[in-house]
Amino acid sequence: MDQHSNMAAAQPVYWLGKDTLRVSAALFAENRRRLCCGLKDKDGVEPRSLVLLQGGEQKQRFCTDTDLLFRQESFFHWAFGVTEPDCYGSIDVDSGKSILFVPKLPESYATWMGEIFPKEHFKEKYAVDEVQYVCDIVDVLSDLSAAALLTLRGQNTDSGSICREASFEGISRFQVNNTLLHPVIVECRLTKTDMELEVLRYTNRISSEAHKMIMKHVKPGQKEYEMESLFQHYCYAKGGMRHTSYTCICGTGNNSSILHYGHAGAPNEKTIAAGDMCLFDMGGEYYCYSSDITCSFPATGKFTPDQRAVYEAVLRSSRAVMAAIKPGVKWTDMHRMADRVHLEELVKMGMLSGSVEDMLKVHLGSVFMPHGLGHLLGIDVHDVGGYPEGVERVDEPGLRSLRMARLVQERMVLTVEPGIYFINHLLDQALANPAQSCFINNQVLARFRGFGGVRIEDDIAVTADGIELLTCVPRTVEDIEEFMADSAKTFSPVVSAEK
Repeated sequence: MDQHSNMAAAQPVYWLGKDTLRVSAALFAENRRRLCCGLKDKDGVEPRSLVLLQGGEQKQRFCTDTDLLFRQESFFHWAFGVTEPDCYGSIDVDSGKSILFVPKLPESYATWMGEIFPKEHFKEKYAVDEVQYVCDIVDVLSDLSAAALLTLRGQNTDSGSICREASFEGISRFQVNNTLLHPVIVECRLTKTDMELEVLRYTNRISSEAHKMIMKHVKPGQKEYEMESLFQHYCYAKGGMRHTSYTCICGTGNNSSILHYGHAGAPNEKTIAAGDMCLFDMGGEYYCYSSDITCSFPATGKFTPDQRAVYEAVLRSSRAVMAAIKPGVKWTDMHRMADRVHLEELVKMGMLSGSVEDMLKVHLGSVFMPHGLGHLLGIDVHDVGGYPEGVERVDEPGLRSLRMARLVQERMVLTVEPGIYFINHLLDQALANPAQSCFINNQVLARFRGFGGVRIEDDIAVTADGIELLTCVPRTVEDIEEFMADSAKTFSPVVSAEK
């Protein structure tokens, strides 16, 4: 047993019982240790500096007293693994000492919400060095005589939003630095520890099984939202996943050409038809760690020649990219590789003709794959770190949607999700552009109006010389057709209490 295993065995665990994964508090202790090491190596961090993070707050639905389902703020979860809202946490950079600040609850809490636990309960539950009440934070931090409080402020390069900086009444009494912490903690989150990889393997295994269950049960006449419901049920009942990583995308027919279908304006509401291609993009989340998987297949379980041609074009690009990924390659090059393969395959289908090199020069690939090839994955489904300072977004069609543009590193976890979509307004724009329309056979293209799209999305962990594939679902046409036809080994959509 290695040092990490020994440490994990001695620590309390997060566990929801039955076959769900046990996650040791040692995972978060290791994250805090890595963060302190990174800060000690960073210019400008003074001795006796103290990291201060603020957790998420319990919020209500608009002006009502109805609680929204709480999910912890990601940076705070990465450092402390705390499931309760309204907490703070501090870490002494020099010693690594951790203090968790929990709210001091009123007596009425015991009537409506359950037992009020003492501070010692949280110290044992989360294996921190000390627990104090939030209302005492000024006094506790003053006694520590910190040279500076390092608070978190920086931009999320996916959303454009600024992460929430820790704040409390009385913080003005302290020396605060909000520029040093963000780049260091983002780099720490960029690469995953062995313990984090174990959780991500679990989220992928459960989510893969949920996708397979849907492949067994989908049939024309059902509603898209029924598939969403089955996915969520399996992930929660079998995997303890109360949250999904993002809004489920259950596009069928032309809806499968809508990249982020499933939102409030189009809530997975269509009736599935016999000729539809299904594109189901869904991932479960366990203890705030994400998965992100897309499966594309025909609603009938049998590919038409056109469906097979598009699907195998995407599968070829997926496999070419995954074969090429290793530490040191440029992620932008991987995106370009997928574009090239798609164009080569569309030429074989007769939809395009001419020089693929010339097609690449006019960004024809982005007409069919307007999204990025893939992104970092971890506590957030679009995990942080894709564009650190000095790494600029490439301002070209397709590539400008890429959520990471840095070199691939060992222990990164990434999605590989090439796709070919037939999006009417993008097709119309291309046909109106002489530089692109000269390559398009509109007679063949017209056949694919309303087809929708195909995306194949897998989650991978980068190893020293390649990748570890975390996702496990049928991928070839033959495997999909065989799996969907094999009703004898079907999953039950109603999960029983016993195996």
